[in-house]
Amino acid sequence: MTHGPIRIASGQGFWGDWLEAPARQVAGGPIDFLMMDYLAEVTMSIMQKQRSRDPSLGYAKDFVPLMERLLPDLVEHGVRVTANAGGVNPRACADALLEAARRRGLAGRVRVGIVTGDDLLDRLDELTARGHPLANMETGEPLSAVRNRVLSANAYLGAAPIVEALDRGATVVVTGRVTDTGLTLAPMMHAFSWRADDWRRLAAGTVAGHIIECGAQCSGGNCLVDWDSIPHMEDPGYPIVEATPDGRFTVTKHAGTGGRISVASITEQLLYEMGDPRSYITPDVIADFTTIQLAQQGRDRVRVSGIGGRPATAFLKVSVSYFYGYKAVGTLVYAWPDAYEKARAADRILRERLNRLGLRFEETLTEFVGAGATHGRLAGPPSPDLPEVQLRVGVRARKKAPVERFTREIAPLILNGPPSVTGFAGGRPKVEEIVAYWPALIPKTEIQPRVEIVEA
Repeated sequence: MTHGPIRIASGQGFWGDWLEAPARQVAGGPIDFLMMDYLAEVTMSIMQKQRSRDPSLGYAKDFVPLMERLLPDLVEHGVRVTANAGGVNPRACADALLEAARRRGLAGRVRVGIVTGDDLLDRLDELTARGHPLANMETGEPLSAVRNRVLSANAYLGAAPIVEALDRGATVVVTGRVTDTGLTLAPMMHAFSWRADDWRRLAAGTVAGHIIECGAQCSGGNCLVDWDSIPHMEDPGYPIVEATPDGRFTVTKHAGTGGRISVASITEQLLYEMGDPRSYITPDVIADFTTIQLAQQGRDRVRVSGIGGRPATAFLKVSVSYFYGYKAVGTLVYAWPDAYEKARAADRILRERLNRLGLRFEETLTEFVGAGATHGRLAGPPSPDLPEVQLRVGVRARKKAPVERFTREIAPLILNGPPSVTGFAGGRPKVEEIVAYWPALIPKTEIQPRVEIVEA
């Protein structure tokens, strides 16, 4: 058990985040753990498609070269990593990571913990046959309504298997679908030997994880309050949690980096995907966000305390993605004068042509970007002197054919519609598949996480 504070640094907030952030977190000052969050709901379906084409894929591939770059420093300074970069293929991710360690001459010095058990795709029929309908949490429909179109199905695991991997000496823990917060909570549970029913401390660790799960979003990025005065955002400092065994913690960042850690920036992040503030439900605990106390303790330091928690539920959330249909989005930019009226006229013409062709769409959405598309009626009437307006039209249908025909109808407006089209590039719009989200619940007794330790 660790009696002093530990420092957990956020290195990635999503798959595609700033690749320099993890390196800067490791090199910028002392840290004990590097937390890296890669997964979102749609990410799992993308990775499942990749694995279906190539069994060696299905994970965040940029994680491996990043770790190859960082492993010597991680090993030298004793920094340990928790990452859900394993996606739907944690084993392949771990194998690639071990090969990278060998290339860096670190054979025998890197242990990778592999957490699996979240992938339910091959178990869906078994689970439904045993009386688990996996009903949609929003509509109540059983999963059987879309079963033949399911692309991926993953249960959100909690912190416990990550804790086990750390307890067994893993240098890097690679997981599939675990909660974002669990990647931060697990190092605290491991370092401080917190019990699995210490609800107050588990809630504190969960809130810490929620605050830093989106990377620089809590340290100045995407921050609404005084956004134009936040310093040096070309060089943002990603957040670090300094945690103590009693459950209190401070959010900070490395000295000399840009961005800002303030009560306002932390508050904005707490509101992100919060839901009911009294019941932030995770597999580990239910945290009460109404009990959180924030206090500025100097420049770029916010103290967080007072967090209450309640026992976890008996269920895990399941994230199911399924094929829904097709969509396409096309754009044309109309220049002054009368930019808005030209764009409106083009939309009327396009819709009439689609109607005459007998094309039917589940939805057709038109936006006039630059004339109130973001704020709608709150923006008031568009000015007649707008210098330019982008006409953006999207269609959605269950079948591909009408969407494909739509993609051929918007470009002709350049020459046979209203005048002054500019900024058209990239050719015809592309038809894209729609992946829909199906949230469900499963009893925890049906899910058995597995932990394996492998060495380079």
